[in-house]
Amino acid sequence: MLNSVADSPARFRPLLAAMGLALWLAAAGSPVAALAQPAGSDAVVVERINELIRRSWDDNEVTASAPVEDGEFARRVSLDVVGRIPSLDELTEFLEDDSPDRRQKLVDRLLDHDDYIRHWTTIWANRLVGRGGNRNGSRVALEKWLRDAFYRNQPYDRMVYELVSASGPAAENGAVGFLANHLNEGAVPATSITSRIFLGMQVQCTQCHNHPFNDWKQSQFWSMNAFFRGTRLSRGMERGEFGLDDAPQTGVIFFEKRSGLLEATTRRFVDGTGATGSSEIPPRVQLAELMTDPEKPYLARTEVNRMWGHLFGSGFTKPVDDMGPHNPPSHPELLDFLAVEFRRSGYDLKRLIRWIATSEAYQLSSRFSESNSVDDPDAGNTPLFSRMYLKQFTAEQLYDSLLVATDAHRAGRGGEEAENQRSVWLRQFVQTFGTDENDEATTFNGTIPQALVMMNGQLMQNALSGAEGSFLRRVLESPTGRPEAAGSRRQKSKRPRGRKSGSARRRGVPAKIETLFLVTLARSPREEELERIDAVFREHGSQDPIAGLQDVFWALLNSNEFIINH
Repeated sequence: MLNSVADSPARFRPLLAAMGLALWLAAAGSPVAALAQPAGSDAVVVERINELIRRSWDDNEVTASAPVEDGEFARRVSLDVVGRIPSLDELTEFLEDDSPDRRQKLVDRLLDHDDYIRHWTTIWANRLVGRGGNRNGSRVALEKWLRDAFYRNQPYDRMVYELVSASGPAAENGAVGFLANHLNEGAVPATSITSRIFLGMQVQCTQCHNHPFNDWKQSQFWSMNAFFRGTRLSRGMERGEFGLDDAPQTGVIFFEKRSGLLEATTRRFVDGTGATGSSEIPPRVQLAELMTDPEKPYLARTEVNRMWGHLFGSGFTKPVDDMGPHNPPSHPELLDFLAVEFRRSGYDLKRLIRWIATSEAYQLSSRFSESNSVDDPDAGNTPLFSRMYLKQFTAEQLYDSLLVATDAHRAGRGGEEAENQRSVWLRQFVQTFGTDENDEATTFNGTIPQALVMMNGQLMQNALSGAEGSFLRRVLESPTGRPEAAGSRRQKSKRPRGRKSGSARRRGVPAKIETLFLVTLARSPREEELERIDAVFREHGSQDPIAGLQDVFWALLNSNEFIINH
């Protein structure tokens, strides 16, 4: 079976592109016709993923890396699913579970965690409007809508439908916050971002000319743009009130070709499909219906590719939102299979995450050897997923992981005050580490301002202060080196106890060092690490071990191992 339009005879390529990928796949015998059936069980889907990935390893003569250790897996999946490292209590609960399905149970717990909602709300708000996209409070309204959607595990196709067709005041429908940020310049940005995020098509260059690498034409861009003509931002009488409404527009629009001549086009989907339904139906509703048509594969393929890229650090295409004949996927059969199963599941995002996160490939170590060193997408090679690829933290992941590791926002503060401090710091933190692009990109790249924030900022000072409420304070006061959970510990003195003999004050130091390693790196210190650190304490036995523990904690929080998801 042909795997892409690019594999077809040259004389058929223009026809196939015009017909659209959905029709071509159906003609080629794709399982699209099986959409009426329910998705397979999770076990069946995961086993098929494993089978297709193993086949690619055999075809490319690579040996996969070893399975990842439990602690590293817990850290990885927590970062990917809920956006932060596991707390010490969560990690301990998982490591003490000796059941064979403990990893699957951990994935399920994370998918049901409140932080799942917060994490994916942040991801999608950044993706749709950028970190700074809050015109008229549009991001605030959009985040409220997204939180509700992820709380209800709303089907992905329905989410897209509502985002594209949203109208009315933001106070009643926060989904209008998406397009409210992109209607400038004749809705050109709205056309580009809608095609890129939901359909995996980077059509922005076809605004001015035909695509240089495939058959997409300038007229196709303006045919998509026609769906947004007439959509306008409406403002209420109260300051800050806004919404979207649609004014009647003709179905024919004109655009200027590079030659300077004007050409006419009508509202048409990217595959050439004309607008459906009555002319009374608003154009954006028609577009939403075309985008979520179950017979069209774009929506499911794009989200599967993006989710795979989120979890692995590399999608089936690079970039994940530039799919088409010019950029064939690395694993076309697996992509098609997952796209079909995703549609058959009712576009269930949690099931899609569960399938990928419990697959064999996702549970491999990031360490590699000569047997799979060729598996390096960063070097321009085709990803084989025979190991996990390193992923830098986003600004939000880094910040929230620092809070989990240190409880710095609670140092010397009550609950409400701590949460208010978190909000203030996060705004400042994102300004230093974040971007205003509509993606999940991080700019944590070791610049001087970023290094200073990590090493000497107020957050780090609070983390190392040993103030009441901080994690380090609880470690210092624990006779075993393992602190009780915040909020459940017994009443303690305001300050660590006074002077003791050097040996007494050092009591429990190795256990406390191990605790700091666990909460930051989800592993115990290696023997050589513990020996070197303990040697410092022995050599300087007359010095305060509290300062030594602060130094250890500082070093761990500023290490490359802490700021990378591996």
